[in-house]
Order: sequence, then C-alpha cells, then structure tokens
Amino acid sequence: MNSHERVIAVLNGDTPDRIPVSTWGHDFLREWSAEDLADHTIERQEKFGYDFVKLNPRWTIFAEAWGNRYEPPTEQVFPRLTHKVINGPEDFDRIEYLETPAPAFVEYESAMKQVADALDVDVIATVFSPLAVTGLLCGGLGQPLISYADEAPEALRTCLDNVTRTLIDHSRRLLEAGAAGLFYAPLQWTSTDVCSPEFYARFGTPWDLELLNAVQDAPFNMLHVCGNNIQLERFEGYPVHVLNWDNFGEGNPTLADVHNRTDKVVSGGLPHRRLHKLSHDEISETARDACEGLHDRLMLTGGCAVGAMLDDGCRAHMATIPQQF
Repeated sequence: MNSHERVIAVLNGDTPDRIPVSTWGHDFLREWSAEDLADHTIERQEKFGYDFVKLNPRWTIFAEAWGNRYEPPTEQVFPRLTHKVINGPEDFDRIEYLETPAPAFVEYESAMKQVADALDVDVIATVFSPLAVTGLLCGGLGQPLISYADEAPEALRTCLDNVTRTLIDHSRRLLEAGAAGLFYAPLQWTSTDVCSPEFYARFGTPWDLELLNAVQDAPFNMLHVCGNNIQLERFEGYPVHVLNWDNFGEGNPTLADVHNRTDKVVSGGLPHRRLHKLSHDEISETARDACEGLHDRLMLTGGCAVGAMLDDGCRAHMATIPQQF
C-alpha cells in the first residue's frame, strides 16, 4: 500500500498493511507567508515521509482575520499579541460575517493549494472552532470570554454565528484548494480545566456541529480534542472520521477505550509532551504500549503538536515506528 491507500483503508475500517503515522507542529519562523509555509511543509514531508500531512498554519490567522494583531517572533516561540478586537462584551457586535475572504485566509488557502499540488499524500487543513476563534479575539482561553458570555449571551451567539459562517466559507475554499478534509481544533476549550461542560454545550457544541455538518462530505475530517480532563464522550458523536486527543493526558481515555466504544478512527499514541526527554527506544515502547491490541481504525500521531525545536532524528524515528509493531 502507498500512504493514500493506507489512510483510506483505515478510514474505511479495513486493516492496512501497517498503521499510518504522522506528526505536526509549528515552525514559528516560517509561517508568515503562503510560500514559506508551503515550502517548509513540503521540505519536512519529503524528509520524513509521513502517511498524511496536517498543514499547520500560524495559529494567529483566525484572529487576524477580524483584526487582532501579533508581533512575528524572531525565535521559536509563539507570536506576541499586540492588539485584540474584543475588549468587553459590547465588542461582540464588531465581529461580522466576512463576505470578502480575509488576507490571512487567502494566504492559508494559497499554501494549501501549493502543498496539495506538490505532495502525493492526503493533506488536511487546520480550522479552529468558532468558540476558539472568539476566545482569541478576546485575548486567549477561558477568561475573559467566560465572563463576557454571562454579561451578553445573545450578543455572543450572534458573534459565533458570524464567525461560523465565515469559517464554513473558508473551509470550503480549503477543500477546493486540495485539502482532503479538516483538522478541526477547538483548542483547550474542550478541557474541563478551561470551561465547564455546561458552558461548552451552550457556546461550543452547536457551532461545532454547524461547521462540521457543512463539510461532512470531505473524506478525511479529524477532530482534535485538546488538553487534560476532556470528557471525550461529549464529542464522540461529532460527524468526523477521526478523533485525536492526548491519550497520555491526565483524566483522558486510552486509545483502546475509545476504539472499543465507538466506530471512529482513533489517533494518538506518540507522547508529544515528552518526546524531547525520551530515547528513540523509549518512544517506540511507549507507542507500542498505547496501541496494543489495536489493528484497525488507528493512526499513530501525537495527541497535539510536537515541539518546534524537536530534532530531525526524532521526527525521522517516529516515521519508522509502525514498522516495528
């Protein structure tokens, strides 16, 4: 099997010749133009030969689209926020549906086309959830958005409506540009450490489902459930093919737990938070233990992005692990 055939077999519930493997992460210095993002993604894939690619944009593009501003880093660290659009609940009204694609979205769509055209593996497009985007427009995760929601819930719902419509348009353009599907990321809003399940049910789930239903015909949609204590059962009925989470995270289920109780593909097994501390043999052993007994509906990945400073030797080693199973 080639990589595409291997991925399709897993998505169809069949047993592949070996488990598909991929990792993803930032290069904070090469994410600031379509060309740089495409070039470093293609270079990395040609070097390591993963079975699919998650095109990893700078995480600020979704908030940039509505006017947040960030200072590009000069080293491998996250950009610094210099201006946010929502400074109080009265600012929810400033977030409108974007009929004209924002420059940051046009840039990412261009990178997607370049990467999809250049590679012979499936490429999935990162799209943040409406709640995650709105949180960034307020400055981050949790507060102050949670307090703003208490003060102006209807204004927040209208804001989420406008963000969702815009993200649906963007997602469809990404699919037209060659994406096989979405890597849908609500960020750590899915962790009960950040917000309560009740808050997420009110201001997360309805807009998640609206967006994911709009792209459900794509063949390869993955939901990333981020953080610790995620109560993954809340998301297992989402209309996606693959569930990705940190199976090593505190309070989180194992891969086997979710594999046994759902018909979804499970994605994880690589200890992304500890890769820089482990030998290659220890990484392999950890992955084998996490995946023990699973032969179908499984992709070997991190439970989130791997570190930007992770060395090439480790990245190359992870591509070989399924051959050791």
